[in-house]
Amino acid sequence: MDIIDAIILGIVQGLTEFLPVSSSGHLEIGKALLGDNSLPEESLVFTVVLHFATALSTIVIFRKEVVEILNGLFRFKDNEETRFSIKIILSMIPAVFVGLVFEKQLEQLFGGNILLVGSMLLITALLLYFADRAKDTTKNVTYKNAIIIGISQAIALLPGISRSGATISTSVLLGIDKSKAARFSFLMVVPLIFGSIAKELLYGNISFQAEQITPLAAGFAAAFFSGLLACTWMIKLVRNSKLTYFSVYCLIVGIVAITYSFSQ
Repeated sequence: MDIIDAIILGIVQGLTEFLPVSSSGHLEIGKALLGDNSLPEESLVFTVVLHFATALSTIVIFRKEVVEILNGLFRFKDNEETRFSIKIILSMIPAVFVGLVFEKQLEQLFGGNILLVGSMLLITALLLYFADRAKDTTKNVTYKNAIIIGISQAIALLPGISRSGATISTSVLLGIDKSKAARFSFLMVVPLIFGSIAKELLYGNISFQAEQITPLAAGFAAAFFSGLLACTWMIKLVRNSKLTYFSVYCLIVGIVAITYSFSQ
């Protein structure tokens, strides 16, 4: 993979990790359009680096909340920080279960299956459309809500289902305040990303050659800075009820992807 391709895919990852348009689906489409012929091991290293970059951008944007979550975990007191930390943990359980039990089956879905990606993008479009029409509230995330949102996150392991789109839409449809829904959606994925990275580092036999350092660094920087922009932008868009724009976008890209898959 050359530097230009790495930067393009890094920007795609950084933007789509936070915008409700499916980062995994767009990466699959991007690799297909760029004619990426990387070996599975090289592709895995690149994917891990990009996810690490977007996780760091989340921590930078929500650094205050991250500190509160860590304080809640280690103080063992019945306060708002501790309760929020427990909700984050509860939201992780469904995705962790699905990711561990169905790991092999999920990996097989990320082989350039553009038809699947397109179909799932249509589902994402529907979720965003209905979420944008939900009434504004001031409701907080409850323990039950956290589990339901976590199930949405687990379903979003499918390429083409937007993780942020699914979790934010589910939260809003449950009656949760839109700003709080976006905040919870972005924070709940950070432990999962770092857990996944740790798992790959320990058991994934990750290694790379010296010539890969420059493309990896370029992709990391592109994903990190575009992630900072997208995360800040997305919070404002959710607050202002502008998810319909992304619904239309997912609908168009989904149709294009399906058409493309049948033309090959």
